[in-house]
Amino acid sequence: MPPNDHVLLALPPTAASASVLRSLRSEGVTVSPVSDGIGVLDAIRSRDPALLVFDVELPGPDQAAVLAAVQSEVPHVPVIAVTPRERRAGLLGQLRGDRDDYLLRPFAVDELAARIRLRLRLGADVENTLLRLGELVVDTDLAEVTVDGQAVPLSPTEYALLMALLTAPGEVRSPERLASQVWSEPASVNLVQVYISYLRRKIGAERIRTVRGEGYVLEA
Repeated sequence: MPPNDHVLLALPPTAASASVLRSLRSEGVTVSPVSDGIGVLDAIRSRDPALLVFDVELPGPDQAAVLAAVQSEVPHVPVIAVTPRERRAGLLGQLRGDRDDYLLRPFAVDELAARIRLRLRLGADVENTLLRLGELVVDTDLAEVTVDGQAVPLSPTEYALLMALLTAPGEVRSPERLASQVWSEPASVNLVQVYISYLRRKIGAERIRTVRGEGYVLEA
């Protein structure tokens, strides 16, 4: 993990949340807990976290307002939001497509840990840089993607998949490797294929070549 790997874990004060905290620490994640919306705002102002895990059902002030305040005050901090399925649709409008992510409750702790590591790794490797491959440009400081000078909005999963390919342009990435980088195990090969097709539609089908029996290559 990068030097600034401090994760702020904002979950309700329950036994399940305490178990998540212990499990993340046992996996080597540097994490501090808060249990209400006021605690989130106080913590981001004093601790400068590298990432925020944010439960949309925290006690305290309106959580939509808390999330908006976090995004305004520390726009460089990615958010992994935790939400029940019935609140997913409303949450998506608050997330900054290719910077933030979300998990549906209930979730596996190892999946959360994998998402955390992916977000921290992306932020550390490409902070304040422009990554270019031909006319494909990713501003990783702003989490913006352009193709031929035109902005291309990507979902969090599409962005993570693009970054997994872009870290090794011209090299074949197997579906299994992409699955472990983007979703954590056990994502299916079929799911990778579906998101490859989504990504092709947005950045251009010719930019992602299929190598039969091996995987996918990002090309200029």
